[in-house]
Amino acid sequence: MSKGMFVPKESQPKQGASGKSGKDKDGKRKIVAQNKKARHDYAIVDTYEAGIVLTGTEVKSLRQGRASLVDGFVQIDGNEAWLHNAHIPEYSQGTWTNHSVRRKRKLLLHREEIDKLESKSQETGHTIVPLAIYFKDGRAKAEIALAKGKKEYDKRQTLREQQDRRDSDRAIASAKRRQRARER
Repeated sequence: MSKGMFVPKESQPKQGASGKSGKDKDGKRKIVAQNKKARHDYAIVDTYEAGIVLTGTEVKSLRQGRASLVDGFVQIDGNEAWLHNAHIPEYSQGTWTNHSVRRKRKLLLHREEIDKLESKSQETGHTIVPLAIYFKDGRAKAEIALAKGKKEYDKRQTLREQQDRRDSDRAIASAKRRQRARER
């Protein structure tokens, strides 16, 4: 660029060493909390992404990476989806405006998604569980799932399959290492 030449702002190089800010602009998920127990206890039928209605101190507490979904569940009430028992601790620098730790929080879904979830969850054995809370494009989202409860023998079968898969992966990796060692 020569001195005094006008360059539009869009084509100017970004400031900073990497050219990227600390936020994830490309739509990647920054996971805050996961419910791993739900994947063990339930067979996941279908998953949905829902927005969460939060107060300011809840968002700040989530940005610190503090939340728990262990006892959480989703309930459809009055054509609205509500997240119950999700634990978002109080914000440490909050004042008297701090939020209640286990209050119910509204989930933002499309009408047809709510209707489908409501009809499916009324079938025997089906429930709606939260799988994760994360930030996507700076907004708090919840991944919820329509799930069917597993029996005890189903859980054992899943654990056995995971263990067999790990064992076979270890055996394959070991054989590959031996093969590379022989080639050297």
